[in-house]
Amino acid sequence: MTRTDLRENRTAGAILINMLIAAVSLFVNGFGLYLTIRANIGAAPWDVLNLGISKTFGILYGTASIAVSVSILLIDILLKEPIGIAMFIDAIVVGKSVDFFNWIDPIPPCSSLLTGIPLLIAGLFVLAYTQYTYMIASLGCGPRDTLMVGLAKRVRRIPIGVVSIAILGTATLVGWLLGGPVGIGTILCAFGAGPIMQLAFRTVRFDATAIRHQRLRDSFRVIFHRN
Repeated sequence: MTRTDLRENRTAGAILINMLIAAVSLFVNGFGLYLTIRANIGAAPWDVLNLGISKTFGILYGTASIAVSVSILLIDILLKEPIGIAMFIDAIVVGKSVDFFNWIDPIPPCSSLLTGIPLLIAGLFVLAYTQYTYMIASLGCGPRDTLMVGLAKRVRRIPIGVVSIAILGTATLVGWLLGGPVGIGTILCAFGAGPIMQLAFRTVRFDATAIRHQRLRDSFRVIFHRN
């Protein structure tokens, strides 16, 4: 198997290896989310929604996260956006990873901004670097990113940044109404995650726009040797 085969998912073996890379990356990504939540100063917008649903319906965070991710994935499919294998891995692994770390409980919730802000920033860096290792698998972006791009295509007169703010704002509002934690951490996540991700990508010389993600049907064709 050559490096090109692995990068472009040309063989079934390459796809399986990249699925493993994506799964491990997303599991560690869940640890990054866990850190931002344990910072206890307000969760990221999507986590406000997940935690609000978890609190309202008395279910685990991971179960709420899967429900939200699958719902968004269905919208992506209806919008006829590119769907990859890793999107399904994302929908399941991240939420259950957070549940795992909540279960073993390695870090107590912070009790002040002095400890909460550094922990939240550490979590954002974990999220950024695992986003990189997840994306190099070239098996699809996350359901939420795909939704943002899909909606932006359909409202071309509105900048994609405004579309992103509208989506995050809606998730935060609904989550807050359901009892999700909103605070300074929510603002830091909303406006700090992007720059931190850019910084992380720059340190590893990664250009996300150069990745050509393989669609689900093309992955199946390779795996089952169909033309």
